[in-house]
Amino acid sequence: MPTPLLTSSLQFLCFAVAIFTTRAALPGTWQLLVSNAGISSMHTVVTRFNTVLLLDRTDNGIPKLMLPKNRCRIDPTTGKVDCHAHSAVLDLQTNKIRPLRILTDTWCSSGQFLPDGSLLQSGGAFDGFQKFRRFIPCLPGSFCNWIELQNITLSKGRWYATNQILPDGSMIVVGGRDANTVEYFPPKSGGGAVSFPFLAEAGDKQMDNLYPYVHLLPNGYLFIFANIKSVLYDYTKNEIVKVFPQLEGGPRNFPSAGSSAMLALEGDYSSATIVICGGAQAGAYTLGEVDSPAHSSCGRIVATDPRPVWEMEEMPFVRIMGDMVMLPTGEVLIINGAQAGFQGFNGATNPCLNPVLYRPDQPVGLRFMTLQPGSIPRMYHATANLLPDGRILVAGSNPHYDYTYTGDFPSELRIEAFSPEYLAADRANLRPAVVQTKQEVRYGEDFEVFVTVPLPVVGIVEVNLGSAPFSTHSFSQGQRLVKLVVTSAIPVVAGRYRIGCTAPPNGRVAPPGYYMMFAVNQGVPSVAQWVHLIA
Repeated sequence: MPTPLLTSSLQFLCFAVAIFTTRAALPGTWQLLVSNAGISSMHTVVTRFNTVLLLDRTDNGIPKLMLPKNRCRIDPTTGKVDCHAHSAVLDLQTNKIRPLRILTDTWCSSGQFLPDGSLLQSGGAFDGFQKFRRFIPCLPGSFCNWIELQNITLSKGRWYATNQILPDGSMIVVGGRDANTVEYFPPKSGGGAVSFPFLAEAGDKQMDNLYPYVHLLPNGYLFIFANIKSVLYDYTKNEIVKVFPQLEGGPRNFPSAGSSAMLALEGDYSSATIVICGGAQAGAYTLGEVDSPAHSSCGRIVATDPRPVWEMEEMPFVRIMGDMVMLPTGEVLIINGAQAGFQGFNGATNPCLNPVLYRPDQPVGLRFMTLQPGSIPRMYHATANLLPDGRILVAGSNPHYDYTYTGDFPSELRIEAFSPEYLAADRANLRPAVVQTKQEVRYGEDFEVFVTVPLPVVGIVEVNLGSAPFSTHSFSQGQRLVKLVVTSAIPVVAGRYRIGCTAPPNGRVAPPGYYMMFAVNQGVPSVAQWVHLIA
């Protein structure tokens, strides 16, 4: 008979084996791309040249990336020469970093790609409060940098605002701290900010109306959510068309730090569903309760329904500061964040290392799948972006006012990529490759996409358009996935197929601009080809 000591040892060994087996069996893999990017990316976007634009703020101490000596800036707050880079470009082919010079402070700012593929970036703090900046992407190895717009500024300072591209290619800027208004780029006739009292009504003592969730619906209205409240907004008339039921479970926006995504638009594009997950306990920010458990609830609502109601469900983990990333398949990845505290400097504890997959087509109770955990805490000021090859780029995490390289959660300079299960080796034979398509398509246009697939195609090969959103503060501004109407894949030669596609009908379904076009075969996406959608 085993001794008590041996029994205890065997029990521990079995427990350890069980934990290892469970961890090893979880889907997904992690890869370290850059061990030291030099800056911690507070705002991250993917460009049509397969580069990644990294952007921090200009007033938070000393990063580890330097500008060329002839590109230094004068810090307006100190008057001193600043040769540290606060922005950079990552080349996804080489994983090399190129420093960029940005002049004004982009702390907690907002952004969106315009139809020509340039990024318009707005607001921030201090000298950046009313600024517009533009970045025109270029091929890797070419020189492109930030441009500060001189002849146009925000009429109202915007700090913690949200941007959304509109059907005509213009941009709306919504809210910000002490800014219960909206305004536009280019400015509308008459210019200036337009009063939007909903934001004030949604506010509370801890300002949970910041970084509101804004989604352009296919009916042309905006779904705008702040705190626990949401409305359907006709921006053309500055009218609230509908007030939605309040979402139970506590506040969801900054600093209570949930996240939101609009599910894939498909079929006749008449329906749009919004999902909002996670957040801090009410009052955690005001009271400084860094160990207050987050909540795990998610609300889901069909925003286009005549009588919409919230359908509630629970994630496998409580989570704040999670990023919701639309995958090419129409599933949603929830990644990054913590399990206690709130969004803010040194405001959270207990990092949530496990991503989860949200499968919208499954019934309630079966929609969430736990994925392989990472090893790097991604706390306040972390980001997540879909890459053209189907991976998710994870960057940032700096919960300190300055760059701090000691303590439990130091300023994070490493950049990783998470590969969902659809990129596993055992699915490689299902992965399509887009070998021919148009690079520019017009609304409603019929066009063809040619793909190759190692194994014979069974069923429909989807062709889906994914935007390149502006990721910051647990929300991806302008994120959307549009599933095109397609015909069955027709064999051309062995392993090569022709798919008939119809472009989105108008800018309400998909605003003009550049999109990642993925072919998806049995849940496995291709590497995306960039397509320019125009009127």
